[in-house]
Amino acid sequence: MKSRPHSLNVAAAGLSFQNPVVLAAGTAAYGRELAGVINLDALGGIVTKAVSVESRNGAPSPRVAEFDGGMINAVGLANPGLDAARRDDMPWLAANVRNARVIVNVVGSAVEDFSTVVAGLEDAARIDAYELNVSCPNVRAGGLEFGADNAMLSALIARARRETRRPLFVKLSPTLLNIADAARVAADAGADGLSLINTIPGLVVDVSTRRPALGFGSGGVSGAGLLPVGVLAVWKVSRAVRLPLLGIGGVMKGTDAIQYILAGATLVGVGTAALRDPRAPERIAGEIGDWCASNSVSSLTEIVGALQWPT
Repeated sequence: MKSRPHSLNVAAAGLSFQNPVVLAAGTAAYGRELAGVINLDALGGIVTKAVSVESRNGAPSPRVAEFDGGMINAVGLANPGLDAARRDDMPWLAANVRNARVIVNVVGSAVEDFSTVVAGLEDAARIDAYELNVSCPNVRAGGLEFGADNAMLSALIARARRETRRPLFVKLSPTLLNIADAARVAADAGADGLSLINTIPGLVVDVSTRRPALGFGSGGVSGAGLLPVGVLAVWKVSRAVRLPLLGIGGVMKGTDAIQYILAGATLVGVGTAALRDPRAPERIAGEIGDWCASNSVSSLTEIVGALQWPT
């Protein structure tokens, strides 16, 4: 007889999530853009669009292009800035999101920017955690990604840690030479969880114009083709640190999410699938439940990290 899970509830970084499905950063901006299309409170959580100290206009259009293997984007971390997010967007989240956890994505151009944003949002009532996007470039270090330098990564997290008691998730890039080492640095500096992975740099060419499909030129590749890269990163990091992991990249259906969970993720992010179909995250949550029922899994905790590696 098939065993139905009592619930899809999971715990990560001291927070309870009603299910493991989280909208990835930027998918629904700060929530209201999808409020009439998707039931946000049916999800485990949402990661907001980036918040930086100052407003950012972002990259030139077009910012998004599809190709056979997925999607490429160069949004340029466009956002209204800390003051506007605190004034306009955090109150909306507090008034309209009840059950889903709210994780605010934080970006910066210098190490101190991340702690400044965190400190500036500390009085917002509806924030459950922060996600530090250390894949963005440090303008003071010639564009080097914050996550690519262990000393810089450690300093960035430590400064943010001093500004909040809320959980800090650190989002790492798949292009790091040793993502497990970066994960250890993040854990030692005070991270409560890790988001794995960000997009992979790529280029799509419009052959009719002989120009890049994006206004910026290159961009970040996402979609189904990113799934094996993300799952491997989660597996590697799960062997290196004992922190809850948010697996992101290429999740289009419930069994994709199960792959991440078996590899060691507690939470699973959905991005490109939600951009194509805003109903996808809720559908994926249901498919996870169906898989659990079909495989006699009564709790998701039974299968987190249960991948059987070849000997």
